[in-house]
Amino acid sequence: MSKPEIILAKSAGFCFGVERAVNKVYEEAAKGGDIYTYGPIIHNKEVVADLEKKGVHVVESEEEVRALHGGTVIVRSHGVSRDIDRLIRDSAYKCIDATCPFVKRIHRTVEAESAAGKKIVIIGNPVHPEVIGIMGWSSTPVTVIQTAEEAENFSVPDGTEVCVVAQTTFNANKFQDFIAILKEKSYNVLCVNTICNATHERQSEAKAIAARADIMIVIGDRSSSNSAKLYEICRKECPETHFIQTWNDLHLTLTGAEKVIGITAGASTPKNIIEEVYNHVRADL
Repeated sequence: MSKPEIILAKSAGFCFGVERAVNKVYEEAAKGGDIYTYGPIIHNKEVVADLEKKGVHVVESEEEVRALHGGTVIVRSHGVSRDIDRLIRDSAYKCIDATCPFVKRIHRTVEAESAAGKKIVIIGNPVHPEVIGIMGWSSTPVTVIQTAEEAENFSVPDGTEVCVVAQTTFNANKFQDFIAILKEKSYNVLCVNTICNATHERQSEAKAIAARADIMIVIGDRSSSNSAKLYEICRKECPETHFIQTWNDLHLTLTGAEKVIGITAGASTPKNIIEEVYNHVRADL
């Protein structure tokens, strides 16, 4: 009996924004001194733990920032609110902004469109740090929509201009569905599709592989939004989808009838973890 084919997604692993942010932190850590990131630099416990061993500490509030005495503060890839950004930049510390450029674009859009009087709507997870940061750049009230029901229930007074943006890692298909719902309401809607190309490419590739696979493996941290979206997409195509953080979490029971095993990974999953999972799956066949 032939062994199943293992398909590893080409887009699996660090995206441009994450790789850029992580590299910045490692570069600073190599120089020594007191290094802090505002929030975990990315949503991956393995990476954060490794950085902590190298002397990089996480701060998560204004109070913690104000209590620091010197050192370097690095803004995480998810970005921060305007107030936090100003606090860090106006401090006596060295500030390095590792905000993903695609997230930074959303900040600029929200800042400009809200200043022009538009109502801001963010399609995304209201408790995700990226969304919280985006909200902090608006000078007008913000509504966050995460479900179709919330899109259906959304309303503003007639004549209100609305600007809609998206969390960069939101499900691309759901985003289009929600936009269609909002536009049906005949509002004056400016839609800015801010889902990054890497996210769209990763989701499309994962869906295509999962549609062929007998078993699908999604590698990512449980707190990673983009990894959770990949799991959601893959599970619809392949019921036998596993969501793991490292190879230690993977417990496959093969029947011998499997023809294809697919593997993908979130944008905050390091290459070495992906390689470990791939090698262990191959060795177990």
